[in-house]
Amino acid sequence: MKGIILAGGYGTRLRPLTLVTNKHLLPVYAKPMIFYPIETFRTMGITEAMVVTGEEFSGHFVELLKDGKDFGMRFEYAVQKGAGGIADALRLAEDFADNGTISVILGDNIFEDDFTEARIAFEKQSKGAGLFFKKVADPERFGVPHFDEDDRIIHIEEKPKIPKSSFAVTGLYFYDNHVFDIIKRQKPSQRGEMEITDVNNAYIQEKSMTWSEVKGFWSDAGTFESLYTASTWARSWVTK
Repeated sequence: MKGIILAGGYGTRLRPLTLVTNKHLLPVYAKPMIFYPIETFRTMGITEAMVVTGEEFSGHFVELLKDGKDFGMRFEYAVQKGAGGIADALRLAEDFADNGTISVILGDNIFEDDFTEARIAFEKQSKGAGLFFKKVADPERFGVPHFDEDDRIIHIEEKPKIPKSSFAVTGLYFYDNHVFDIIKRQKPSQRGEMEITDVNNAYIQEKSMTWSEVKGFWSDAGTFESLYTASTWARSWVTK
């Protein structure tokens, strides 16, 4: 399995910090934000990853991460033009995926869990998609899964006013190579972006989606409040 770290966008919710560098290079306690998804991949045994970022600060990533040897990994890079959405960024990794299974992580997502067993199980499954959910107090801020009576996912709704569950869809995804065909069939949303929720709902309609619950800490770090939450957790984790 290869890894793809999506680290594009403009980080407007973190301005003025993001006027001088990409959001994913800001510090979360003692490390740049992007080090955390890299560690998530390395812990689960992924040693090859592509970093997809925007045009403006792409050189900052290369300067910091280089070829990946410092992390025991190998990195490649792709540049997303504009803010076309998560699925638009993912499509740039088709050649890198080389017809294999992939793990995709959003560059501002920080996880405590070790996903090695989930990776091994998905590689044996070899087809479909896998999502990771976390119970949260404010699911209306996220994509929210709806379940049937057998706990099978029947739909994911983005930022619902009245959530149908207390789970949030986190920024870690497993996909087979069919994901790129799904993206090619997509149309932009009302926001003008290619939405990863639409990709996930396509897998749900095909009845090839599985899911697992995240047990440990999880947070994004895309707002000042969540950046503070993630930094506070990272400090407590390092000083245990």
